[in-house]
Amino acid sequence: MVVLRKVGKYEVGRTIGEGTFAKVKFAQNTETGESVAMKVLDRATIIRHKMADQIKREISIMKLVRHPHVVLLHEVLASRKKIYIILEFITGGELFDKIVHHGKLNENDSRKYFQQLIDGVDYCHNKGVCHRDLKPENLLLDSQGNLKISDFGLSALRGEGVNLLRTTCGTPNYVAPEVLSHKGYDGAIADIWSCGVILFVLLAGYLPFDEVDLGTLYCKIENAEFSCPSWFSIGAKSLIHRILDPNPERRIRIEDIKNDDWFKKNYVPARYLENEDVNLDDLYAVFDDPEDQQISSASGNDEVGPLVLNAFDLIILSQGLNLSTIFERRQDYIKHQTHFLSQKPANVVLSSMEIVAQSMGFKTHIRNYKMRIEGVSADRTSHFSAMAEIFEVAPSFFMVNIQRAAGDTKEYLKFSKTFCGKLDDIIWRTPTEKSRSRVLRMSKRQSS
Repeated sequence: MVVLRKVGKYEVGRTIGEGTFAKVKFAQNTETGESVAMKVLDRATIIRHKMADQIKREISIMKLVRHPHVVLLHEVLASRKKIYIILEFITGGELFDKIVHHGKLNENDSRKYFQQLIDGVDYCHNKGVCHRDLKPENLLLDSQGNLKISDFGLSALRGEGVNLLRTTCGTPNYVAPEVLSHKGYDGAIADIWSCGVILFVLLAGYLPFDEVDLGTLYCKIENAEFSCPSWFSIGAKSLIHRILDPNPERRIRIEDIKNDDWFKKNYVPARYLENEDVNLDDLYAVFDDPEDQQISSASGNDEVGPLVLNAFDLIILSQGLNLSTIFERRQDYIKHQTHFLSQKPANVVLSSMEIVAQSMGFKTHIRNYKMRIEGVSADRTSHFSAMAEIFEVAPSFFMVNIQRAAGDTKEYLKFSKTFCGKLDDIIWRTPTEKSRSRVLRMSKRQSS
């Protein structure tokens, strides 16, 4: 007999998802019988990684945007050690998976999803919320096949008197060119660009901008170098070109998208009741804790930086003096880890790793300079995943730690070698290592 654990009025069941900082469990409201998704976070981890402000912002925003095409947040609960975020239970999976399994969608289905996406994004913008990470992985489908926008972890609220955002964030292939310019950008107009990329992917089954080399990718995005395949209708091509305009001043706005003839076909606007005043009492109760007061947040900064390592952390992670084997009985433990150093900006390192991982056929999930890499093994018989995290070891000096999370050790070693081999342009090496690398390359050329 299985004994279900209870959290408040919810019976907690199996784990249905796992991220870097949270587990998501299936749960049921014992009063109404409604199924929900319960996101479970460890309070100590949040404090240690200085994430409280970000999570408070994400929860506040999700309470603000209550719309049929946005995942619904029911409430927030807490115990002494855990924080529980109760969300709408979505059963249809990610739109990303639908595209992976079925390839390009037909025009009518693509238009329907795009209409629902624009409805949800327009509502968010009217509430002053910019999502900043719109992509098929963050678009879920309910049991009726309706789209739901999720993951507001990188979202921002337009503050009073603040018109431009400056944090470079999001997934490289979907990011607007002005976000890459480091000169400030309007988050709402940048979101429209991401919606255009999503529409292209729905209709084509592949990305309009897709290069392994980060510099080449950014150049193509900044110049909007893409071409629509022959099966796109004239109306779809026209709308995509108006959305993917690299000049944000000329880029089409949402009200004009809604008036576009291609968009309007069979369009049924979402029906919703304007929500009552947003109640944040449960949020304050969860986070206004004496322990949490130790957390400091830089004023006006909308991004959490990489975790800074202390001396003991460096010793543990060092391949030359790894103390973890004292506590880990498996002899091959050290083989399950890979480290490298970089002097590139942390966001560039993260973007480069994401592009390389996706070019190798893996899915990526990013949160606070941690990236989970997931896919199937080379023989397609088992699940494989690895975790990459960026640490700051000195000003402008970063270390990347990669560990096997699931799958065969040989599979991980093969992945690690290929993955790091494609990141050569961001990896920092000592003069001795550079010299050794040149000798190895010369030896390979001579032997061939």
